[in-house]
Amino acid sequence: MKILVAVKRVVDYNVKVRVKSDASGVDIANVKMSMNPFDEIAIEEAVRLREKGFATEVIAVSCGVTQCQETLRTAMAIGADRAILVETAVELQPLAVAKLLKALLDKEQPGLVILGKQAIDDDCNQTGQMLAALAGLPQATFASKVEIAEGKALVTREIDGGSETLSLAMPAVITADLRLNEPRYVTLPNIMKAKKKTMDVFKPEDLGVNVTPRIKTLKVSDPPKRNAGIKVPDVATLVAKLKNEAKVI
Repeated sequence: MKILVAVKRVVDYNVKVRVKSDASGVDIANVKMSMNPFDEIAIEEAVRLREKGFATEVIAVSCGVTQCQETLRTAMAIGADRAILVETAVELQPLAVAKLLKALLDKEQPGLVILGKQAIDDDCNQTGQMLAALAGLPQATFASKVEIAEGKALVTREIDGGSETLSLAMPAVITADLRLNEPRYVTLPNIMKAKKKTMDVFKPEDLGVNVTPRIKTLKVSDPPKRNAGIKVPDVATLVAKLKNEAKVI
């Protein structure tokens, strides 16, 4: 069984995001970029399933600019066997990415597709669900545990009231949550090995997919600054301020 894992290149989570002076978007010039943390968890889970003998090959996929090759090399250093880059300079929105992944799914015929539940740059949380809909596959989102048994994927996922376990017929789409696993430390020998692994490069037109954006960003701005909080000496003072100043009681 093959496992297809989608990974995204985003601004590193340790970097403070800056808005461009013309408010057209986020400034990524000379900014450290890295793999989306949820996608790193997805790659780790796929590699663990292969190590347990449930999969024969893990394929990392990324869609975007040429520099996404660095993200794919990281995925292969974690343990992916090979990589596919769908290269384009066009701004890719969730539906376009889902269509590209659907085309690759038809081409590779994986038994399982794993994605991060969302990317930390746009926080859309849409691509996995859209892919499942386009491909007509069962899906389990926000997975905190994945097991393979009797040809089915058993996925434990967090819900408002606690957790639930779903049984999915494969092929299926799973999106990874934070508690699914802790990604391994990438060692230097594995980084060197990753440089020798295969990476195929396609263009969206090679896959017959139109990635023209359907949504236009009008303006990007920083959130309003919050006023500093205050400390009160006792409950009576707190109640008085809520009643007389905040007027909420």
